Amino acid sequence: MRKDPASGEWPGRAAPWIRTVLPGRAARAGADALALSTALLIATLLRHDGHVQWLHGGDLAELSLVAALVHTAAGIRFGLYTGRWSYGCFEEILALAKTAAVTTPIVFVLDTLLGRLVPRSAIIGAGLIGLVLAAGVRYAVRLLHDQRLRPRPEPGSRVVVMGAGEGATQVIRAMLRSPSSPYVPVALLDDDPAKRALQIMGVPVAGTRHAMADVVRRFHADTVVIAIPSADAPLIRALTDLAEPLDVDVKVVPRVVELFGRTVRVEDIRPVSHADLLGRREIAIDLAAVAGYLQGRRVLVTGAGGSIGSELCRQVAQFNPARLVMLDRDESGLHAVQLSLDGKGMLDDRNLVVADIRDQQRLDEVFAEHRPQVVFHAAALKHLPLLEMHPSEALKTNIIGTYQILQTAIRHHVDRLVNISTDKAADPCSVLGYSKRITERLTAAADAAAPGTYTSVRFGNVLGSRGSVLTAFAAQVAAGGPITVTDPEVNRYFMTVQEAVRLVVQAGALDSHGEVLVLDMGEPVRIADVAKRIAESAGRPVKIVYTGLRPGEKLAEVLLGPDEPDHRPNHPLISQAPVPPLDGAVLSLLDPTSPRADLIAVLRWLAESPALPGRVPPAPQPRPGGRVGKRQAEFTMRLGRHP
Repeated sequence: MRKDPASGEWPGRAAPWIRTVLPGRAARAGADALALSTALLIATLLRHDGHVQWLHGGDLAELSLVAALVHTAAGIRFGLYTGRWSYGCFEEILALAKTAAVTTPIVFVLDTLLGRLVPRSAIIGAGLIGLVLAAGVRYAVRLLHDQRLRPRPEPGSRVVVMGAGEGATQVIRAMLRSPSSPYVPVALLDDDPAKRALQIMGVPVAGTRHAMADVVRRFHADTVVIAIPSADAPLIRALTDLAEPLDVDVKVVPRVVELFGRTVRVEDIRPVSHADLLGRREIAIDLAAVAGYLQGRRVLVTGAGGSIGSELCRQVAQFNPARLVMLDRDESGLHAVQLSLDGKGMLDDRNLVVADIRDQQRLDEVFAEHRPQVVFHAAALKHLPLLEMHPSEALKTNIIGTYQILQTAIRHHVDRLVNISTDKAADPCSVLGYSKRITERLTAAADAAAPGTYTSVRFGNVLGSRGSVLTAFAAQVAAGGPITVTDPEVNRYFMTVQEAVRLVVQAGALDSHGEVLVLDMGEPVRIADVAKRIAESAGRPVKIVYTGLRPGEKLAEVLLGPDEPDHRPNHPLISQAPVPPLDGAVLSLLDPTSPRADLIAVLRWLAESPALPGRVPPAPQPRPGGRVGKRQAEFTMRLGRHP
């Protein structure tokens, strides 16, 4: 390849590469060659006890040239001069050591062939000395580079970092390698006694968490950063409580699940949220098992526009399914989830499906077109007070809609279906609980009738979902208050939407038949404590008013019913409890136009009745005109006497 004689430029794409990349790589190779030549000189002088007169300059120069050529060739082979790693990183030093290990014996053999230009011991010593010199040059350059990137301490917040592990290392490196960083780390805190003398990039460990007040005062810090990506909610609450009287900002790094394997950046550091304080846990999943049933498969998510459904779509998409079909009757919800996935939201993808799970014909059309192999059924009505007032809607959407999804999945040979349930289905006492318990039983019956795996997953309150307690409290604070709590002693289980869905995806990989998979949600939290914390952070006085429990509400939720054992054979955070199947034939006897009390009585009986296995008939449809057949009327009345 030759230069253009008119322009003096190299043709094609070679010109910018040669101008920008080649000089830097050549400089690295030249610096290493100079280090090796210097090492040969030093080693030869040491071999001759420092007597310069015994040196043979010509022989030494000849061998230095040979050694430089060999070292450069070996360095290219091991990626030392190909731009594979950043300058001075551990991987590059490892490649440098490999290069030196190969260069030394080759130079030793070539020196013998050339007639023993220098003493043999000098060649061995030169390999070690050259390695130290070349690594030292890299360290010095890296140090100068880092010093140039360090932010000025004057304008930045002085930060005490809680934790001295890998998360803290990433945080401090991010802070000190960005000139525009608003943070300057001044001290570390860690409870591990083995780390008392540790320093990370010059930032010392100054004590344990209990020394936070003294360390903040001694180093004049104004911010505390909790740099423990695996920290759970109790730990964050404890650290936040320690920092609260110190008049400092408390910030946190994202959880492990939010990082998706990448390192922490300065932009990731954020204020502590209520979700961090209530539902943050480290959730480990079996990536191989999950990828085994999602990667390269056609996956359909119902209720894809909702809180759980949209997060399911985002997490499933990471496992590279062959197709991700997102079904919802809310077109705005579908637009939002597509926007979160591709950043465009053009609504021009056939995998976005507007459909209602109450419409059996439409479901058959969707399943016939997309032929899903895995289905996550998240579409449901979930607000307990509303369903208490309108139980017929729970029947039509939660029960009949789910049954139609199950039937359609069986007809179209779906391999695996996961039905999203709720803790209200454990020992139910509300319309929402009855309806979701019935769907668990219908799913168990479908599993017995289908060759694939059909299972339900049960969990409690999801932080960040639409209608969650945090969302309601925040809206009440924004409106000026008061915050309404049903009872001072009411408590609930909490989990962030990301953590819940991560376990749902893991649960889908389990080989479970005729069971409900119950997610471990940690310890329950008093709602009054949540309200108090939100009121205190409002910046102005906000009252808390207790309104009393509403119909169908419990003082304390449970995740397992009285007859359900806490059996965890496959995952430490997932219990597997047997479910008595319910033959869907009984649903054809129900009428959504029945009196409210009678309908609730029937739903309760179906939720609590013994196992009713049987064939799987076509999905029932509500009868037009509100008429109730004689057999159906008798069935409703008969069951109504046995609630």
